[in-house]
Amino acid sequence: MNKPDKQQVFSISSPGQFEDVTLQIFNYQAQNCAVYNQFIRGLRIDPAKVATVDKIPFLPIEFFKSHTILSTDAPAEVTFTSSGTTGMITSSHHVTDKTWYEDSFRKAFGLFYGDIRAHTVLALLPSYLEREGSSLIYMVDDLIKQSNNPDSGFFLYNHDELYHQLKKQQEAKKPVLLIGVTFGLLDFIDNYRIDFPELIVMETGGMKGRRKEMIREELHNMLCKGFGVNSIHSEYGMTELLSQAYSKGDGIFECPPWMQVIIRDTNDPISTLPVGKTGGINVIDLANINSCSFIATQDLGKLYADNSFEVLGRFDQSDIRGCNLLIA
Repeated sequence: MNKPDKQQVFSISSPGQFEDVTLQIFNYQAQNCAVYNQFIRGLRIDPAKVATVDKIPFLPIEFFKSHTILSTDAPAEVTFTSSGTTGMITSSHHVTDKTWYEDSFRKAFGLFYGDIRAHTVLALLPSYLEREGSSLIYMVDDLIKQSNNPDSGFFLYNHDELYHQLKKQQEAKKPVLLIGVTFGLLDFIDNYRIDFPELIVMETGGMKGRRKEMIREELHNMLCKGFGVNSIHSEYGMTELLSQAYSKGDGIFECPPWMQVIIRDTNDPISTLPVGKTGGINVIDLANINSCSFIATQDLGKLYADNSFEVLGRFDQSDIRGCNLLIA
């Protein structure tokens, strides 16, 4: 089974195209990804009989902690790792062709926000900068470089410098994207307030043990007041994926055309739920062609009729089903 090329994946523009390419990639990965193949067989599913997208099995994301998930023999060009506390087993995503990731996030950003060169990109991502192997840092570093703007850059804990840069950009009336880890943005507004309605504030989620977890409405209300904006944008991505969904407010995310979310029944890993029902988030990420494009995450969510979705939280390990279907 030949795998689709980038042109096929990144030019998807209709549900029919998405289904065709998805089934091609499923058949390719079912044959060439040993871990995924074993998982499918453990479910007693014959890949040759999977004829529609809703019948595709999703690999539990936990396997990225214990197995190498690859659909190719090519060596890894970069390995992304998830964050975690001391002693925690983290995920590893071996990426054999970085250009798939670069094309995915560059094209997705362009679809949602336009030409990156029109933006000043400011990044407040201390916990990610303090470790190696972050796919988020790789993406943001590339966007900073692509912006071709000397004012774009990373900030660690130098909040005073960030504040003055924000004021400078506001006075110059330049479009600004401030992307930050949640606790970092909250730490900033504890000491600085700015009224910058045109600013795009994008939170990437996560307190990383630095602050108390908060419900989204409370968090976004605080950030809106602190930055003087009407809405808070969000990015939904993870170490194990090569694509991101974006929210421009209210926690409602949309995917680029080569990515799709499906909601599964948490008590039955191969059953999907209809629009409006809460369940586990499954992600189809066609850019992840050299690994596995069909991932069952640990996130809870809800899908809407227009294929947008909401992330409602996470469920703990005791609620995960299906992991015992793969023999270590």
